[in-house]
Amino acid sequence: PAARVNILDEAPGMPTRFRAESAAAAALGATGAMAADLWVQRGGQVQDVTVSSREAGAALVSFAFQKFADASRAPPARPEDAGGGGRGTPAMGFFSTKDGRSVFLHPSFPASAAKLHELLGSPVDTAAVAATVSTWNALDLENAIAEAGVCGAMVRTPEEWDGSEQGQVLAARPVVEVVKIAEGPPMPLPAGGDQPLSGVRALDLTRVLAGPTCARTLAQYGADVLYVASPKLPATEFFISDVNHGKLSTWLDLTDPAGLAQLKALIVDCDVFSQSYRQGALERMGLGPLDLARLRPGIIYTSINAYGHEGPWSQRPGWEQLAQTVTGMAHIHGGEAGPRLQPGAVTDYTTGFLAAFGTMVALDRRARFGGSYMVRVSLAQTGMWLRGLGVQPAEALDRVRPLTPEEIDGWRIDSDS
Repeated sequence: PAARVNILDEAPGMPTRFRAESAAAAALGATGAMAADLWVQRGGQVQDVTVSSREAGAALVSFAFQKFADASRAPPARPEDAGGGGRGTPAMGFFSTKDGRSVFLHPSFPASAAKLHELLGSPVDTAAVAATVSTWNALDLENAIAEAGVCGAMVRTPEEWDGSEQGQVLAARPVVEVVKIAEGPPMPLPAGGDQPLSGVRALDLTRVLAGPTCARTLAQYGADVLYVASPKLPATEFFISDVNHGKLSTWLDLTDPAGLAQLKALIVDCDVFSQSYRQGALERMGLGPLDLARLRPGIIYTSINAYGHEGPWSQRPGWEQLAQTVTGMAHIHGGEAGPRLQPGAVTDYTTGFLAAFGTMVALDRRARFGGSYMVRVSLAQTGMWLRGLGVQPAEALDRVRPLTPEEIDGWRIDSDS
């Protein structure tokens, strides 16, 4: 990109030894640089990009800073602490196992919560969950959870994850993969418009939080984004209100042939298709990357998942907390006190920013060289990248200066969505 990126290295606002704010600032700077480059392609002037590391850190917990003009219409707050133990239901959080290790259980939505509770013998409260988990070895429970198709994982050290088959699969790949999946003629960005992505159409079939953040970022740079939700899946209103700014929304039931046909009709006219379904789910509906490249030549197919798109864990469902759990982040952050989640949704939001960057890289390549492209990112890959930036000494926590209400008010933007 022609733009220069300036990152203001300010006092951290987040109590962590990880360079989470610097990583978020780098990811945001990369998206800004690509947007500036695309703007030049449209005939605009070269612009530099400046990112505040403190503001980037606030972006990693932006759901907590929402402010509603009409408080009566605000969505209900999430019950769990986003940066602490993560206990929102009796079976959510870290639990000790028989072999002296720990696991993180994540019941997530009602259907998977019911399966997890059934696996654990339907415990009635957190104490009962802890008692049941204490009868399992950690790896055995993790394997049983994976076989049941629900969410949970054993706490690992960085060395354990890096030495695992899945860790090695991810280590062999870039943090953001941009792959040409079909040939085609160059497709310049749509003419006209006053923003870098004006006229670019994107379909957002993602859920909490990384995928919607990617699509929101594209919308912030001018793309026309349609969020497509399933009427059969529970909504997470508290997060939707944060990550759906700038989007239109609709409901489509993809298990209904009419709904699937309607989605395919929308795909024919879109540039970007972003999704966070479990690996293989959309392929079974005829909505895989190669399917869409045939249906809409020139498509940018952006995929976001928990553990990567290849390897033995590629089909496992997962969340922010589990990415921190398996990659060693929770082990490092908790230290001798035991595993603990790093504050904020660091892998979620950062992965979303990286996905938006990759999507814009693909749009740039399509404009210059033609073709259809696949963009792939994962929460675990982002966690490994973040961890690889280095862990600061404990003394670094002395520099932390908590974000002030005045700062947060200055960073907020107004939105009607």
